[in-house]
Amino acid sequence: LFTVIVFFSVLGALSAAGEDFFAKVGQKVTLNCGVSSYRRSLTWYHINDFLHSVDQSGSVELVQRSVLRQTNLEISSVKETDAGQFTCFADGTRHNHSLVVLSVLASVKPSAVLELNNEARLRCEVKGQHQGCEVKWRSPNTYSLTNTSTVQLKPVKTSHNGAWECIITCGRNTFSEPLAITVQGNIQLLGMKTLVHICGTANDCPLGLSCSMWFAIGVCCQFGMLLIVCVTVLCKCMRRNTV
Repeated sequence: LFTVIVFFSVLGALSAAGEDFFAKVGQKVTLNCGVSSYRRSLTWYHINDFLHSVDQSGSVELVQRSVLRQTNLEISSVKETDAGQFTCFADGTRHNHSLVVLSVLASVKPSAVLELNNEARLRCEVKGQHQGCEVKWRSPNTYSLTNTSTVQLKPVKTSHNGAWECIITCGRNTFSEPLAITVQGNIQLLGMKTLVHICGTANDCPLGLSCSMWFAIGVCCQFGMLLIVCVTVLCKCMRRNTV
């Protein structure tokens, strides 16, 4: 019985509790071994693949994107295939860690260019999401967050125009993905459409004229006013030159 107790005590001493790390595809992440220093040896593994030790490195693709920083492992340009278990051996003590890689896609349907008063849907898809992660949306010109991965714009408003942001929170880690939305149309254009709808025939318009005739008359009036202003300015300039 004493031998069994000693065996499990030693086994527990040779294996330390690990930590969960999070990273978004394309970003850089640093995995902490769990110790600040070592005396004899330090070795990192990804699942069953040897990565780095003090005096040599492995041959897998991840080796080209990773480097030892004292006792820690720094990974650049993170890929989805990097997810999984990482093990750090420091002087014979095993430290098991896990890396969760998030692939985020922020999209809007039907497209990023929306028509005023139409309908649209924003969606933030997160692959590799760890249990406990939260997905929220931040709209333009506001600090409030919508606690959902999908947002319905019904109807589309001018306030929806601008930079949206999908925010993913996993414990102490926060990631974001921007999404730019352009809203076409304004109040003036809507007013013109309403006028055309009301004044669709010659009988609906004043004096029996069609809307196109009234539009032409308006353009001519604006041109005439511009011509009067130009003539007035020209006359003043000529008077000054005469004096």
